[in-house]
Parts: sequence; C-alpha cells; structure tokens
Amino acid sequence: MDLISSILSITFLTQVFRMMTPYYFGANGANFSERGGVINISIEGFMNLSAFSFAMFGIISGNIFFSLLIAITINLIFSILFSWFTVKLKINQIIAGVGFNLFIAGLTKFLLMLIFGSSSNTHRFEGISDIDIFKKIPIIGGIVSDPLTLFCILLVFVSNFILYKTRFGLRLRSAGENPEAADTLGVRVRQYKFYGIMLSGILSALGGIWLASNQNSYSEGMIAGRGYIALAAMIIGKWKPVNIFFACLMFSAFEALEITLQISGTNIPTQLIQMLPYLITILVLIGFIGKTRPPAADGEAY
Repeated sequence: MDLISSILSITFLTQVFRMMTPYYFGANGANFSERGGVINISIEGFMNLSAFSFAMFGIISGNIFFSLLIAITINLIFSILFSWFTVKLKINQIIAGVGFNLFIAGLTKFLLMLIFGSSSNTHRFEGISDIDIFKKIPIIGGIVSDPLTLFCILLVFVSNFILYKTRFGLRLRSAGENPEAADTLGVRVRQYKFYGIMLSGILSALGGIWLASNQNSYSEGMIAGRGYIALAAMIIGKWKPVNIFFACLMFSAFEALEITLQISGTNIPTQLIQMLPYLITILVLIGFIGKTRPPAADGEAY
C-alpha cells in the first residue's frame, strides 16, 4: 500500500518530469540531426562530455553560468567535428558515432584522473539552483522550478514550431527526406545537415549538464545509457517532438519507479530492479520496430 501511495504522489510525478529532462534533450537533439539525414548515435558521448565539462569548470571557476557556457561550447566544437567526419568526409555515420562515444569515454576518464586524481568522480560543486518563486506554485512547483526542466518542457513546443512552421525546419526536413530534390531547388543540403548536428550537440549538452548539476558532481558512468534510451524514445516518438516528449516521460517513469522500488525495500532482487528501464526499452522497441518510418534519406551520405 505504501508503494502504491508513493507512486500516486505528487513527489513521484515531480520526479518523473525532472528525470525526463536528460532523455528529452538527448532525444530531441538526435531528432534534429536525423531530420537532416544524419544518424547521430554519439548522443551518449555528447552527454558524457558536457556533464564532465560542466562539473570541471564549475569546480575550477565556481561560476555556474560560465561553466554552462563552456560545456555547451565544447559540445558544439565536437558536434562540428562529427559533422566534418560524417557530412564532409562521408564516413559511415554509425561507425563515426561509436568512435566518438568510445573516444569521449576514454577522454573524460583520462582527464578525471589527471585533474582530480580519481578514476570515479570529481569533487562536489554547486549546481544550477531552482527558481524559488516557482516553487510556490501548487502541484507543478517542483517541476517548473528547475530551470532546465522548464526549458525542456518549453522546447517541446519550440521544436515542433521550428520543424513544421519555419523555413529552416522545412529545409532541414527536405535534406533528410530527399536531398537531391532539395539541392535542385537551391537548398544547401550539407549546410543544413551541419545545422542539424550542431543542434544535436547543443541540446544533448543540456542533458549532460542537468545530470551533473542534479548530482552536484561528475562520476564515471553517470550517463548510464540515457543517450541510447533517448535514441529509442526518438524512434518510438516517430521523429515528432511532441510524441518524443511522451516517450521520454514513459522511460523516466520507469526510472523513477526503479528508484521508488529500491527505497521501498521490496523483495524484488536489486539487480532486476536496476534492469527495469533497459528491459522496458527493449520490449517497447520490439513492439514498435517496423511500425515507424524514419526520414527517407536518414543515414545516407550526400
């Protein structure tokens, strides 16, 4: 009974929306890239890089805004590099993504040892503070008081508007659907592919920043596959921002349930509880595979 009441509580709802934040930033970032026709599975690595950068510069400078800006800038540089490999040099996008994930994982661990003398985590630092005035709002105060979560929710509508109501969105989608036809109409296809990847780098950076800020430190493995689950949410959401949002909510609900089950002291083995979000991801993908249609030229070099 205590478990059911915990799941039906406002606290659980708040936790679900907050934990949805890194998923949606990663999934929406991947969506902008794939709408331009580039498969970007390096979202996991981008989130890892921004989490480490934000923590490192937050500790060194003590300035949250500065560390936020630097973390996004570093991700933007890496996304431009990824663009150069995949769009300019036309390297296989899956191989490039795996390479970036492995390189960033090694780089962050090396810098963790070099700068902090630890193979597991950084020192603690002060994360992004909640907006106090919003905390007083009944029911949703705990959700909208988190600046990044609030921005994430607003991003659902902004992304939908950009993709379907602007010239930029139309041209980006044309680059991912039929680049040859778009090129004949004067659309700079490669340029828009670059833009899509750069947006994916910026948005995934915010996901990693939220994780580091929420834990007030960086620890190795803290991304824990969220970048890959974000890709699954994008597929389940059929590459549409609003659908992706609800897919991310589903995954964050199961992650919140995992934490609630561990706290409640249930007799279910801990290992099985920790498997829950990943198990659900596999089961949901099995149900959706073949029922979704990606952009027609997704993954094709041009």
